[in-house]
Amino acid sequence: MKESNGFKQRPIKPERILCLGFLALILAGGLLLALPAAAPGGRSIGVRKALFTATSAVCVTGLTLIDVGAELSLFGQIVLLCLIQVGGLGFMVFATLIMVALGRRISLKSRVLLRESMNQTTLSGMVRLSMTFFEMAACIELAGAAVLATRLIPILGVKRGVWNSVFTAVSAFCNAGFDLFGGLGRMQREPVVLLTLCALIVLGGLGFPVLLDLLHNRTQLKKMTLHAKLVLTSTGVLLLFGLLITLALEWDHALAGLTFGDKLTNSLFQSATLRTAGFASVDQGSLRDASKLLDCLLMFTGASSASTGGGVKTTTMALLVLLVAAVARGRNHIRAFGREISVDTVRRAITICVIGLTVVLWAACAISTMENGRFSMMDVLFETTSAFSTTGLSALNTPNLSPVSQWLLMPLMYLGRVGPLTLTFALAKQNDDANHIHYPEEKIMIG
Repeated sequence: MKESNGFKQRPIKPERILCLGFLALILAGGLLLALPAAAPGGRSIGVRKALFTATSAVCVTGLTLIDVGAELSLFGQIVLLCLIQVGGLGFMVFATLIMVALGRRISLKSRVLLRESMNQTTLSGMVRLSMTFFEMAACIELAGAAVLATRLIPILGVKRGVWNSVFTAVSAFCNAGFDLFGGLGRMQREPVVLLTLCALIVLGGLGFPVLLDLLHNRTQLKKMTLHAKLVLTSTGVLLLFGLLITLALEWDHALAGLTFGDKLTNSLFQSATLRTAGFASVDQGSLRDASKLLDCLLMFTGASSASTGGGVKTTTMALLVLLVAAVARGRNHIRAFGREISVDTVRRAITICVIGLTVVLWAACAISTMENGRFSMMDVLFETTSAFSTTGLSALNTPNLSPVSQWLLMPLMYLGRVGPLTLTFALAKQNDDANHIHYPEEKIMIG
């Protein structure tokens, strides 16, 4: 330990550096978006709108106070796209890429930060792994943009079609939810566009470790890790669940007027976008309250660990389901795919869910009170869940909220992006000083 003026200098924890890094990125992005050059005609969009948009982009949420296609210049859109890409993949990955490009040596501290930001358990091969993740992301985004271009170029022309394809592909893979169309409502009858976005959203939400596992063991599923099996199973179940409830509840309501094929495509897209993507081909405000409530559950669950998406993560919810099943069957151990899961892991999953639920409900109550009943509680809950899970869907149109409520959504998005990740790191570190003391056990009545 180094000493200065009699005081010990303690190293800053990696999770704290990550939080500060995201905050610095948000502030820098907000400053750039507030510049006159970021808006057509050279008139700034204002500090509040710029900070809100930067927060939403870095936290890959998608909630916005502006029409980014109309109210941002090409410079502003490029800044927004960079914030989405860095926010989705993690700023430490890009910092590593820059240092590698400059021929700089990656320090041990940087490797630790890289491990934390990528949710890995080992320092071995972190630089190589980050390069692999970046290459995978680039290949998937370019492939998605190429497919989107086949439909968007005939609709928008060559220049706008290419730019919209690239922007939307990056936004979809990063689960950000920003588009330059002013909403995807005009794409309801474009199955190529919707299905391509579905694929990008799902691939981005699976997580890079799972994608690598799929590439290495695509013909031998039994060799996959337990994490990959849980992610793939829970993702499939949630996608099917979202598809069925949307079809069942919105068949003659929000989906009325569409053909059977379009209803099926838009229901699948709705299910996929609820995995923290935030694109909307259907007006979210027109959904039934039953749909909104179940959609809140899907948004709260979100994507998977080490992915570009948010939420409490699919594996977290899967562990809760396995815990309930084990208790209901009178089992003392939690098992899945022939493996046992540690009690400590399940305990952390429960903690993450309880804290997340508390934050969402508190924010919903606070905004509902500040708005003085202008919006239904269901729509407010939908908004806060969307912000915390970094989804980006809105049933009440975010610009309609008061400035105070909009300011409250910013830390909510920030907590949703760094909170669950940082919380997992913090809970993973045991405090031996506090764990060596045990008290007598005593049973209490429950249920």
